[in-house]
Amino acid sequence: MELHVKAPAKINLTLDVLFKREDDYHELEMVMTTIDLADRIRLKMLDDDVIRINALNRYVPSDERNLAYQAAHQLKTLFSIKKGVEITIEKNIPVAAGLAGGSSDAAACLRGLNKLWGLNLKTEELAEIGARIGSDVPFCVYGGTALAKGRGEVLTRLPAPPSCWVVLAKPSIGVSTSFVYHQLDLREIRHPDTKTMIDAIYRQDFRAICENLGNVLESVTLKYYPEVKQIKEDMKRFGADGVLMSGSGPTVYALVRHESRMHRIYNGLKGFCKQVYAVRMLGQPLEE
Repeated sequence: MELHVKAPAKINLTLDVLFKREDDYHELEMVMTTIDLADRIRLKMLDDDVIRINALNRYVPSDERNLAYQAAHQLKTLFSIKKGVEITIEKNIPVAAGLAGGSSDAAACLRGLNKLWGLNLKTEELAEIGARIGSDVPFCVYGGTALAKGRGEVLTRLPAPPSCWVVLAKPSIGVSTSFVYHQLDLREIRHPDTKTMIDAIYRQDFRAICENLGNVLESVTLKYYPEVKQIKEDMKRFGADGVLMSGSGPTVYALVRHESRMHRIYNGLKGFCKQVYAVRMLGQPLEE
């Protein structure tokens, strides 16, 4: 038996850090939504009791470090599954980019293996298992649009934002998430207005959404990585309606209503940035 599952990327419309918790994690409050840039996951049932990863990208680990591997391992352990699985990952989402590519792969495996192994778990149960793997995995299990709190695992589902183009650009650098959080000074950050963003989504007010984009981690990443700051400035200069860095970076995205302007931004960035994508906003929950 074989199953194919789509694993869409996410972007942050807001990302706020409220305080440092006693468990050394940061208390987060963020609005996230999915976009039509996705990895493709193929799950093939094996008679042997093994988990095999075929990562068609040299930057993606093919062992237990891979979050998709961890997703399969969680299900096998929790439900005493004696069958194996071969997981083939076709990467379209840039690696280590602030777009939750690895988390989305894990979530896709949870959803797919739930069907392949006949576990009949509810989405809520899959999300709970996903929280053991990574903070973004529960959101990626549901997909769509949500307010995320805690470490990112406490979710309140929201309506999809109005449809638009999303142009993404990832510079050829790596950004350490732990470094960004370590350098973050909570006394000096400017907090995004999460409530106003949520109100704008409910009103389907595209302009207000663009005006209230905010990510406190930009205060660190833009300071230490001038390439990221340059992309953000170029997107604004090319006519983007709204611009923000996703996650801890280094990917920056532009929200654009008009297709002609989308092409202008895409072509303008292509001249000096290899990884540029133009996709549609998804925002709707994944099929359950």
